[in-house]
Amino acid sequence: MGMRHRVKVRGGAGVAISAALLLTLAGCGEDGQAKTSPSAPPVKSATPSAGSQPQASSSQPSAPPQIIATAKGEAGIVLDINSAARDAGGFITVSGQIKNTGDKPFGNTAAWRGNELKASGVSMAGVTLVDKVGKKRYYVLRDTDGRCLCTTGVVIIEAGQSVPFFAQFPAPPATTSEVEFNFPTFASTTLKISG
Repeated sequence: MGMRHRVKVRGGAGVAISAALLLTLAGCGEDGQAKTSPSAPPVKSATPSAGSQPQASSSQPSAPPQIIATAKGEAGIVLDINSAARDAGGFITVSGQIKNTGDKPFGNTAAWRGNELKASGVSMAGVTLVDKVGKKRYYVLRDTDGRCLCTTGVVIIEAGQSVPFFAQFPAPPATTSEVEFNFPTFASTTLKISG
């Protein structure tokens, strides 16, 4: 009797699940979207998870990122810096875009490595920040394997192409509000630190 009872419960649960699935499918149209009556408001998706980014509305064009400094390199290469932000963990992250404004592919990126050996390979580890008031130079940070905390893997930048740039440094003292940005083959420029 106990075994029959269990079988009936399992069978009953299966019927209940099947019925729920049929009701769910019946509420969907051919395209798999939930049907709504004309007077009902449109169904909104669940709240986005913490890691997801809200999508920009297609009716509102997104504003281009602010450029806080520009450094010009050789052969039409331009680095637009969008931020030099002081992080809570005692770091400064410099980020922006490197653009090839020339009409030919650019492949002279070896100098951007600085005196990088092998850990990061092709990288932009040659960039430094100089605190002129504190008389100190800051180099790109490294992870525990010796790889730079910076953009890596850029070998060729095609004509008209833009690639993202970032480099992370130890933060100078809180009293330092600006630093000189030095990147091999680019003109030096001054960055105001935010945060």
